[in-house]
Amino acid sequence: MTTIASRLQNVKNRIIEAAKKAGRDPESVQLLAASKTNTPDKLREAWEAGQTVFGENYLQEGLVKIRALSDLPIEWHFIGPIQSNKTKLIAENFSWVHGIDREKIATRLSAARPESLPPLQVCVQVNVSGEITKSGVDPEKAAELAAFVSEQPRLQLRGIMAVPELTAVTALQREQFQMMREVYEQLQQQGFNLDTLSMGMSEDLENAIAEGATMVRIGTAIFGPRRYAIPEELGSRQ
Repeated sequence: MTTIASRLQNVKNRIIEAAKKAGRDPESVQLLAASKTNTPDKLREAWEAGQTVFGENYLQEGLVKIRALSDLPIEWHFIGPIQSNKTKLIAENFSWVHGIDREKIATRLSAARPESLPPLQVCVQVNVSGEITKSGVDPEKAAELAAFVSEQPRLQLRGIMAVPELTAVTALQREQFQMMREVYEQLQQQGFNLDTLSMGMSEDLENAIAEGATMVRIGTAIFGPRRYAIPEELGSRQ
């Protein structure tokens, strides 16, 4: 078994164990491979080991991989911050967008989504940790943005996502994930038809699953330590 294949299996085992411990069906948690800074060859290796859903943070880097792996039936998610001038290419090339944090982005993505493609599957990003360096709406404003997104003709609202503050303190991890779960449940109670709570990464997936995550975004635990000097063939980070 290759290194990526063995790491992928280990992550799947962690998901299964965490779900069982939380009294949940392991099938209720989807694994999204966060593949930024990794080469197309590594993604192909992961696909050959059974991973079919990948998330990219940087548009140009993601487009290079989409072209290089066009022979594979990959479901591509855009999981990074979204600049207004990048919305057209994102809408044309990705199936999912996880980071809608303002109305302008929702409007532009919907307008740019080709009629030949299914509606763009999207999540509203919530800044659950209150960090000024992170994108996302305040939890109390999530319903307002979710309502606006739901009105866009070429978008389908699936849920909410967050990038909580990275911490080794279990209690703080659980508190942030619990807050996300509460926002998610409140939106459902308000009539939003949601099925996706996107939260949890390599270091904290167990606590995210314990608090209800339906999708975890895992990079390092699958591909190993990231190379932040992106290979030239992958283009810039923009």
